[in-house]
Amino acid sequence: MQMGFGLYQQQTLKLVMTPELRQAITILQYSAVDLLDFLRQQATENPILDLSEKTAREMSSVDSTMQKETNKQNDIDWKDYIRANATGDETYYQRGSVPAQDYDPFNFISAGGTTLEEHLLEQVSMLKNVTPLEKRILNFLIGNLNENGYLTITETEAADILNTDTQKIEEMIWLLQALDPVGVGARSLAECLLLQLRDEPEEHTLAIAIVEYHLEDLAEKRYQKIATSLGATPQEVQQAADYLRTLNPRPGAEFAQGTPRYIVPDVTVEKVENEYVVMVNEGSMPNLTINRFYQQMLQKNEADSAQRYIQDKLNSALWLIRSIEQRRMTLYKVTQAIVEEQQSFFEKGITGLKPMTLRDIAEKVDLHESTISRATSNKYVQTPRGLFELKYFFTTGLNRADGGEASSVVTIKEKIKAMVDAEDKKKPLSDQKITDLLVKEGIEISRRTVAKYREELNIDSSSKRKRF
Repeated sequence: MQMGFGLYQQQTLKLVMTPELRQAITILQYSAVDLLDFLRQQATENPILDLSEKTAREMSSVDSTMQKETNKQNDIDWKDYIRANATGDETYYQRGSVPAQDYDPFNFISAGGTTLEEHLLEQVSMLKNVTPLEKRILNFLIGNLNENGYLTITETEAADILNTDTQKIEEMIWLLQALDPVGVGARSLAECLLLQLRDEPEEHTLAIAIVEYHLEDLAEKRYQKIATSLGATPQEVQQAADYLRTLNPRPGAEFAQGTPRYIVPDVTVEKVENEYVVMVNEGSMPNLTINRFYQQMLQKNEADSAQRYIQDKLNSALWLIRSIEQRRMTLYKVTQAIVEEQQSFFEKGITGLKPMTLRDIAEKVDLHESTISRATSNKYVQTPRGLFELKYFFTTGLNRADGGEASSVVTIKEKIKAMVDAEDKKKPLSDQKITDLLVKEGIEISRRTVAKYREELNIDSSSKRKRF
């Protein structure tokens, strides 16, 4: 075999992803909120594009529209689209550029709530007979609380930093723990619970003893062991445990300034005259138009660099509009196929959910599985049954012993949860008993699988669910 350098001609076939194709794929997997952010970014980079918020009239028009869309995708005549924008004809494709007169940005500024630190400092400012040094120590301790209200610094560390003795630090910690909310300033979970127990007007001797000596056993629900150690009955220990669950292990959490997460449904499914209608939500999307000033510049037939720049930006804008329309149609077709496949879910609820895979929908709409995956990622659908992620409807299933239609994992989990809710709490169902009941219904399932599903539902074992 000879090896060497040379020039050869070779014919190959390969797929090359253009930037436009990459953009179309990326847009497909965007959620409604992500797509809105992407469009605003594109509008800042492309002067050809104009974005304007929908007016209240347009919003109500979008919300009230309940028309069935056709499965056939109609191609857009982009020349007519540009002509319609240039002449102000808003009847073409319903993409008018009416300014949003009712839009007020100040309506979207959230009011900040009171933080835990502000709440405590306000109380400290109203304390009487407190020296400047003690107030300084209190302010320092408050600054060392975590978001749950626990003190994250020891007495020795605080004394070294503030150049004082540990006894004075301990006194100020006691004073801090006397403030609202009850339990703040604790250095451990046990101390936090004890502060709340001792603040109650009634004496909870057994509950205090459980927290002091058997907190780990309480977490594992070893009621018999606790009862034997403390000379109480299992019923009394269980009642004390029930009361301890009403206490707040994180007294500072209610003041946490977490960023709210808003879910905007991408698709809505409504039942109209015994038929389910799919609508892609476009009410949150701004109006996307071509800037008329640059359109007029293109009509001047001047072959210069500015003209070429505008033409490139126009092509990019048109491709973006085409990609958004492609996303809308794909999302509609996929959701329509899901509704048709999961008809029993919309009629019966979770118990009617059927096993369904990406391949099932891909074959139904004649698309690739990867396209279905992108179209359903981070997308939510508003249905008469509630708000669901589109991925929720894809679930595996278990075969039935009678050869009937397979049951989905979600349906089986719902059955297990219903059995546990309806069980006799003094004689809870074991995993084997739940398995036997499911087998009687014709579902082929093992005890190990039942235990796995029970743990995924955060349901304790039968020994820990038992009521004395």
